Amino acid sequence: MIETNRPAAVPAEDEPDLLRDQFRQLLRYRRLLGAGIGIGLLGGVYLGIDTADTYVATADVVLRAPTDDPFNPSLAPDKAINIGSERQVALSSSTAEEAAKKLGVPAKDLAGLRSGLQVTNPPQTMVLRFTYTASSPGQAAKRANAMTDAYLLKRQESLDVTRDKMVKGYQEQRDPVAKNLDELVKQINAMPAGTARDAAYNSKTDLQGKVNSLNSNIAKLQALDMTPGRVTSAATPPSHADGPGIPMSLALGAAVGLALGLLAAWVRLVFDPAPRSEGDVARALRAPVLGSLPRDKSAGGPLLAAGEEDPRLAEEFRSVAFRLAYDSRFADRRRLLVVAPRGSSEIAAAVAVNLAASFAETGKDVLLIEADLRTPVLASQLPTDAGGRPRWSRTAGAAGHEGPAAGAPGGESDWPDGRQLVVDAGESGAFDLIPGDRVRNVARALTSPRATRLISEADSPNSTVVVLAPPVLSYADALALVDRVDGVLVVCDPRAVHRTDLSRIRELITGAGGTVLGAVVHGPLPDGKPGRGKARSKGGGGAAAPAPVAEQPDVHRPVPPPQQHIPGDGTDTVALRTVRTGRR
Repeated sequence: MIETNRPAAVPAEDEPDLLRDQFRQLLRYRRLLGAGIGIGLLGGVYLGIDTADTYVATADVVLRAPTDDPFNPSLAPDKAINIGSERQVALSSSTAEEAAKKLGVPAKDLAGLRSGLQVTNPPQTMVLRFTYTASSPGQAAKRANAMTDAYLLKRQESLDVTRDKMVKGYQEQRDPVAKNLDELVKQINAMPAGTARDAAYNSKTDLQGKVNSLNSNIAKLQALDMTPGRVTSAATPPSHADGPGIPMSLALGAAVGLALGLLAAWVRLVFDPAPRSEGDVARALRAPVLGSLPRDKSAGGPLLAAGEEDPRLAEEFRSVAFRLAYDSRFADRRRLLVVAPRGSSEIAAAVAVNLAASFAETGKDVLLIEADLRTPVLASQLPTDAGGRPRWSRTAGAAGHEGPAAGAPGGESDWPDGRQLVVDAGESGAFDLIPGDRVRNVARALTSPRATRLISEADSPNSTVVVLAPPVLSYADALALVDRVDGVLVVCDPRAVHRTDLSRIRELITGAGGTVLGAVVHGPLPDGKPGRGKARSKGGGGAAAPAPVAEQPDVHRPVPPPQQHIPGDGTDTVALRTVRTGRR
């Protein structure tokens, strides 16, 4: 594998990519989307059923103002008629009462008669459109026409009353003047010729002019055409219901329900603290996502991914190793710390083991250190054999030593104790394993000079060290190793961790002097999965599970020697031998 100095960085995302990512995240809330569509369909069914027996009839009326010359173009109808006021008159109770008399509707049902009427005015017209909604076609047309006739009748009565009042007013002004004129005529007839008679004639002329003017006004009013309007389109029984129908109602309901579901999913996404995509994980850690384990293969399977049995998972681990090799921060020191945020470390252990196998496959000398000194089980989960390579550092005087370290305070066993196993990774080759061991003081063991010298083996040419630590937010063990390892790989389930947790991990690691190289995401662990402490072996190839540790372990009890591998005894490993794991 060719290493370069080109670091892996978070890929830049443009706005379309972010929109596509958010849309994919919205589609993950299938329950909310399904609930929204279901509610919309129920609403569509209700709308279709509710409007199945609803019929609408329409009648149009053109209004006209009173005029003595209907062909006079100088008279503007919109100046003489307030269309808004006429619409209110059409919807008034007086019009409804007039229509009720014609239809024979009792007074108690007057409100129901008015509720079915709707009057509108098309723009830029003097037309009132009467729309009536009823439960039958005939009733809708009959009531629409009745309301139209009632409105025209009420408008006619209103115009007639106005005209009669004006005529009466002119007549009241004319009668006294006409009486004075008659008296003046009698006086003139009795007067002798002279100046007085001439003055009386002048007064008669004035009075006659006033009477003629008032008679002219009365004649004009009486000659006015008082037609309130005409019906241009009478209502007829509709041939079909007014509703959109069941199919259209269902389509509209589904569309509205989908919109509601998307809105609910968006609100849920906004307030969801968990990162729902690889982009969210990368933004929270400020590091790229190096790989995504297949959902159906990431848990519950073998610890070592066999290429023939599980090609997708094995290739994903090879891809992660390849991307790490192209990161200059890892290529400079080749020390990798694999941790999980919190909870189970099962997937983190699988990632560490398979990355070690992937690096070994490229010809590197790989050392896997199990720094999880609280639940150490890798030795019982992997096909191992006792042995070691001379180049790996061992504690002075501890090579081959399997009991308590000399000089340990209180007889407490030290870690690392010089024990080194070889893991057979099948076709990928082999790599060394420093198994973990339960100790009383974990912090002292992880920060001991021997642990530091062990991790520094990565400084040797063509060597790589992979360290597995407990969850970084559950224990401080990983932070004690950060300054020695530098490069950290976070293994997490986006659905089981919060964005704030990932940000806190980044802050803790960078504060301790380390660097987050990237993340590997995986799916949720299967429910009911046994714990990592319950070691299981497949085909008898792995070492037997260690006996349960008592609450007060005997630190003076010597560690038994590892089981020797005898060739041809039926435990030979082939092609990345698989051993199933449990939950940490």
